[in-house]
Amino acid sequence: MEVGKIISNSLKYPFRNIKKLPILFLLFILAAIIPLGILFDNRYVTIFGVISFFLFILIVPGYLFSIVNIGVNESAVMPSLNFKKNIYDTLRLIVLRIAYMIVPALVFFIVLSTLGMLSIDMISNLRVLTFVLTAGLIFFIVLITYIIFEVLLFFAKARLAYLNSLTEALKIHKVVGDIRSIGIGNIILWLIFMAILLVVASYLSSLVMLIPYVGFLIYMVIVIPTLESIGNYSLGLLYSNIVDNDPNLDKFEREIELLKYFD
Repeated sequence: MEVGKIISNSLKYPFRNIKKLPILFLLFILAAIIPLGILFDNRYVTIFGVISFFLFILIVPGYLFSIVNIGVNESAVMPSLNFKKNIYDTLRLIVLRIAYMIVPALVFFIVLSTLGMLSIDMISNLRVLTFVLTAGLIFFIVLITYIIFEVLLFFAKARLAYLNSLTEALKIHKVVGDIRSIGIGNIILWLIFMAILLVVASYLSSLVMLIPYVGFLIYMVIVIPTLESIGNYSLGLLYSNIVDNDPNLDKFEREIELLKYFD
């Protein structure tokens, strides 16, 4: 599927499922209760909000992952809520993120310990400019490492949705192969689209947030979940280019796998 069609279908996706879209909105209410409790200085609402936020963390990532699965299979439905499946998927995503963040974390701690020793020597010898340049270079290395593994994590998540195997999603060399199959050009175009969407949404949200109280709720409960559904669905559609070229799984078989996933 061409990137232009992916973008078009992704923007339409939430509005093709108007009847089920409120499910996603209701889930994000769970994350809005704590700020409301703090805003109105209500201890009981805040405590309830803490419990609700815990449920949000357990359920919502898994539910959004279901949308990636829908996109991979080139379907257009909004998934139903399945607490057992959603929580299970959330736990798998947590494991996946921890695994992919090990290298950036190691790089960060290594360069931090190195900078710590160097900084004492540089500052004591009044080499402030050298210290600033060194710190800037190290920060750049850490940032690039993090971005690389964050991108890998995106497609590991899509691979997990496609193969339904955490072991396969943890194979970084296979994920790199998937990225090559999709095409760096297509991925760059997709990332540009996501960046533009985020900028536009941020601008519109800043206007909405000017409305006292109601603006915050609209942003938390409508704007963010709509953007999340578009982003996760577009990731699935982007990865579906690999699925279409997979000789081991035809369209009919993918539909069967999709039905099994939500069974």
